[in-house]
Amino acid sequence: MPVRIMCTISFSADDEHRAGYGQDAFDDHYKRVRRGCGDGDSLDCLDGGSQAEEDEEDSVGEVDDLAAFFSNCSLHGANHVFVEDKKFGIRQGLWALVVLLALSTFLLQVADRVIYYLQYDRITMLDEKAAPNMTFPAVTVCNYNFIRKSQMSYSDLIFMGQLLGFEEGMAPGFPLAPEPDRPPGSRFTLDEFYNRTRHRIEDMLLECKFRGLEWELCGPRNFSTVSIFTRYGKCYTFNSGNNGQPLLVTMKGGMGNGLELMLDIQQDEYLPVWGETDETSFEAGIKVQIHTQNEPPFIDQLGFGVAPGFQTFVSCQEQRLTYLPPPWGDCKATPMDSDFFSSYSITACRIDCETRYLVENCNCRMVHMPGDAPYCTPEQYKECADPALDFLVERDNDYCVCETPCNLTRYGKEMSFVKIPSKASAKYLAKKFNKTEQYIADNILVLDIFFEALNYETIEQKKAYELAGLLGDIGGQMGLFIGASILTILELFDYLYEVIKYKLCRCTKKKHKGHNNNDRGAVLSLDDVKRHTPCENLRTPSSYTGNMLPHHPGQTNFEDFTC
Repeated sequence: MPVRIMCTISFSADDEHRAGYGQDAFDDHYKRVRRGCGDGDSLDCLDGGSQAEEDEEDSVGEVDDLAAFFSNCSLHGANHVFVEDKKFGIRQGLWALVVLLALSTFLLQVADRVIYYLQYDRITMLDEKAAPNMTFPAVTVCNYNFIRKSQMSYSDLIFMGQLLGFEEGMAPGFPLAPEPDRPPGSRFTLDEFYNRTRHRIEDMLLECKFRGLEWELCGPRNFSTVSIFTRYGKCYTFNSGNNGQPLLVTMKGGMGNGLELMLDIQQDEYLPVWGETDETSFEAGIKVQIHTQNEPPFIDQLGFGVAPGFQTFVSCQEQRLTYLPPPWGDCKATPMDSDFFSSYSITACRIDCETRYLVENCNCRMVHMPGDAPYCTPEQYKECADPALDFLVERDNDYCVCETPCNLTRYGKEMSFVKIPSKASAKYLAKKFNKTEQYIADNILVLDIFFEALNYETIEQKKAYELAGLLGDIGGQMGLFIGASILTILELFDYLYEVIKYKLCRCTKKKHKGHNNNDRGAVLSLDDVKRHTPCENLRTPSSYTGNMLPHHPGQTNFEDFTC
């Protein structure tokens, strides 16, 4: 009867360096095999033991099939499509059709909501809010005539002739002032000329009241000469907040609770018109701009005129505007990159841009422009600066692109006028100011600026559809059509992860199993062992016992064998 012997010997890395196989470890393994097999055939048990271990390893980490998964998933309807231990029938087909229709409708609604969100629509909210008190705005005042003829000398007239239209050989038409005292070697500059020949607020301001208080909160000291010139020369700003002066506030609305000025425009100091130039003015009166304290005046383009012989009432309402940055709007949310202004405004952007344009093209700047570049001479004004600035303002719309700031304060105005002086008051005013009645009619004006009421208007742009609304709509559509939530999505991703993990682990185990099969022992019959010639020269190592299999009696006529 042939005898089949199966020998499985495994060596670890440490065993290869030791003298032989440990008897105790082998006995423990044999005992575990005996307990698992019972009283059955030992050889069959040895053959099936490794297979059982392999099946046990394959069963570890298995994932549920779709039917088992959807039976416990919170996604509605899928458990009726994938049913355990049932074939796909008509009922499952109808449920599958309903689930696909619901899922398609849900996806269409989601696409519609996402497209609407990416349009970045906005809405405008208008509101009116009351306030116990309000900061009074800055008020900049300029005389239309920026040079007093009583301060003009002959050298001034020759130097400024090209800007004023005066040519040599013309009669000035008025007595000239003596030459000003200048340090020896000093050059003629426009800023020095305008500072010396400007209208002075002390001469122009006849009366001033703020909140009904005369000269206490309103006087020449409350008008600061603006830090930069304007196109009308030197101007004056009331309540500018410069030089550490506190900003004035008003406690009530209506006429008599704001600023009231009586001004003398001094028409007898106006220069005669010798010719038409960019600096020539045909008007008589003052130019006024109402603005915030952190916004420089841009009075030649944003101001309004006030004529002599009238009292002008200006009712203001503060408007606070809030715009949205891109992609919902086009306002500028970043700080201003300027060497001249710290806070961004459209006015500051325009002045900064015009200054850079003239410095690049004419190598000089106008008197009203900030910076440290040299002032243009009258020749440069006529030949380069005025034409370049006119071209920039009228035609070149790409160089100076000033975006709207995201937060802006402006003042809405309503104006009305009455004649001043009346026939009854002309004599009194002439006597009071030591002028003639005709002078009073030609030069005196009254300007009354006040808040209509102690409230301000807010105009705010808001997002028509925000991210929270998009997520809410998607969640509502998801619950309505497929009965799911964000946790359901996580369940699906978790199941997908488990499936991929199982597939990868299974492939890895198969490769590892194929590698281990190369190390398994061979199953040989006794005849094969006997015919194996080298067996005669092989003997059991000294570390192996004579009887290698425990609990088996030793056989005297048993040959050595190899595996």
